[in-house]
Amino acid sequence: MNNSALIALSLLACIVLSPVRKADIVQGSTNHAIKMSSFNLSSKKWKNRVLLVFAPSVDNHTYQQQMQLLQEHNSGFADRDLVLVQVLATDESYANKQPIDASSAAKLREYFGVDKENFRVVLVGKDSGVKRSDTTPVKATAIFEEIDAMPMRQQEIQERGRK
Repeated sequence: MNNSALIALSLLACIVLSPVRKADIVQGSTNHAIKMSSFNLSSKKWKNRVLLVFAPSVDNHTYQQQMQLLQEHNSGFADRDLVLVQVLATDESYANKQPIDASSAAKLREYFGVDKENFRVVLVGKDSGVKRSDTTPVKATAIFEEIDAMPMRQQEIQERGRK
């Protein structure tokens, strides 16, 4: 074998054998790595409602139940300006499927008083107030009904109906 082939094989072995954590890379539709970003709850004030799902890991049974309950309601999330934030004790936290850094996740846990081993669902309104907090999985329809009953949401429905 010539030197070029040996170098190429060595590089390939390094790439294939190097450890990669799921949190380091998220595969998008373009198959490029997506960089983790910070998440700041205050940046959502008056723009978005936020649904936080706290859990120990993606393997947690209660977390899996919650995600199944939310899975088929993407249009309902968009219609209500609702951002889904998954705050996991592992290095796998996301805001609308985009990875967020561990520091942001830790700040959210501290702010809402949720230990790493606990499950909780918290709905935050556009005014940054906590609208509901549950320790068991919640149906998306129940969350949507709660949002739809809010005066600000009623106003949004009326304004969108006029357009």
